[in-house]
Amino acid sequence: MNVVVLDYGSGNLRSAERALARTGAAVTVTSDFDAALGADGLVVPGVGAFSACMAGLRAVRGDQIIGRRLAGGRPVLGICVGMQILFAEGVEHGRRTEGCGEWPGVVEGLEAPVLPHMGWNTVQAPEESVLFAGLDAATRFYFVHSYGVRKFELEAGPGFRPPLVTWGEHGVPFVAAVENGPLSATQFHPEKSGDAGAALLKNWLGTL
Repeated sequence: MNVVVLDYGSGNLRSAERALARTGAAVTVTSDFDAALGADGLVVPGVGAFSACMAGLRAVRGDQIIGRRLAGGRPVLGICVGMQILFAEGVEHGRRTEGCGEWPGVVEGLEAPVLPHMGWNTVQAPEESVLFAGLDAATRFYFVHSYGVRKFELEAGPGFRPPLVTWGEHGVPFVAAVENGPLSATQFHPEKSGDAGAALLKNWLGTL
């Protein structure tokens, strides 16, 4: 399987590359539009500020790449801020920045005695989850973030099955992962989460 890690100036590119390569994927780190569009799977990492990540993403037409891939049912995995930018907007220090808008919702500051949320934490995944298949509720993943999505705004309706949402908690509940057809994302870093992260990446590669 050919996987592209999108290079738009933000993210743990080499860590993601190595973690995916260990699972058996052929991995390329690039900002090339056609390569990212044509790969079997696209990984969108991200660290730092929401606004800076969106600026970098747009500079390489990453928002267009994501949109075109999803329109064709081609898998995309967002990681950390690479998950956050998939939502409608981010709010940091009173500044609102438009995201990719693949999901409604706002990325906002967590409310907790200690920030950032840094270290290992469990999550609550739905039973139907593919990403977390084979991983039990005591499994821990590595987080580094001060912002998150505290309310997921897509709900079930007539003829509509909402995405599968996994939750974490640090002071307040927040979205830890989403599975929505070809679009998946994690707030934590699977590439830094040891065996648990490797298992999750293998599960994702199994969907390609």
